Amino acid sequence: MANNGRRSVKAKKGPTVGTGGHGRKALEGKGPTPKAEDRVYHKAHKSKQLAERSAAKRGTGARSAGAAKSGPKGRATEEVVTGRNSVVEALRAGIPAKALHVAIRIEMDDRVKESLKLAAERGIPLMETGKPELDRMTDDAVHQGLVLQIPPYEYQDAYELAEETVDKWKKGHVANAPLFVALDGITDPRNLGAIIRSVSAFSGHGVIVPERRSVGVTASAWKTSAGAAVRVPVARASNLNNALKQFKNMGIYVLGLDGDGDVSLPELTLASEPVCIVVGSEGKGLSRLVRENCDQIVSIPIDSAMESLNASMAVGISLYEVSRQRAAG
Repeated sequence: MANNGRRSVKAKKGPTVGTGGHGRKALEGKGPTPKAEDRVYHKAHKSKQLAERSAAKRGTGARSAGAAKSGPKGRATEEVVTGRNSVVEALRAGIPAKALHVAIRIEMDDRVKESLKLAAERGIPLMETGKPELDRMTDDAVHQGLVLQIPPYEYQDAYELAEETVDKWKKGHVANAPLFVALDGITDPRNLGAIIRSVSAFSGHGVIVPERRSVGVTASAWKTSAGAAVRVPVARASNLNNALKQFKNMGIYVLGLDGDGDVSLPELTLASEPVCIVVGSEGKGLSRLVRENCDQIVSIPIDSAMESLNASMAVGISLYEVSRQRAAG
């Protein structure tokens, strides 16, 4: 067939002039491929979630059968006691409680029955709660279907407590001279509970704890105090050193307990005066600034083979000696 002398022209490959590179974005791709564990539908992602949840449970293991915290981060939280043994022991000890949460269709045993009985006798509200909600309240700790909700402890102000006690003593409304115990660097709630118990036993007027880096009145402290936390006020000081200076201005002598003190406990001559005994942690002892703010550093004579005493034991011994001297004088 004739083509009239014309030659066919083949089209060139690639974009023609004026297209503007319409396919450029498609060629750019979507970036690096996410790791398998970051892809929501990949089995590696599920494995990662399980591992994180397991690690979180291990992190709460110390409180899985005891106390846990609940509440938004950065706000005052309410403590919860979890586990059948811990809950029934807390109820026996008379720890204040807002509510007892019981799992729906819980398997009854003696501990559950006693917990329900004690809560009913004390007028503590019983809440039937689903397992997902119990898991949320306890941060997935092992709760065994029982969770006791503890209200936050209402601390007094250290200065106000001391001022009020001194004023009552001067007016004759308090028989014994003011007697306080201040804690410096103690973080074990069982030590606090034991100290509260000793303060109650020897007619002390209160325990002072710093606001930061210090133990607070937890369920464990309540339980260790064997009910004494109801009778002995615990006050907070925003700054322990400033509080001790204020105590001294009120006429309260500040006595620090330390192994290398300049006064032996049996030789103490200030027992009959208003006194605040300061105890440090077993490992570090008194901090430097607290030590400098003490009127005297008092040591307890012990066998040379024993390096130091537990903080609560040292306080108990010191309070006994103060009480003995006051009774003798």
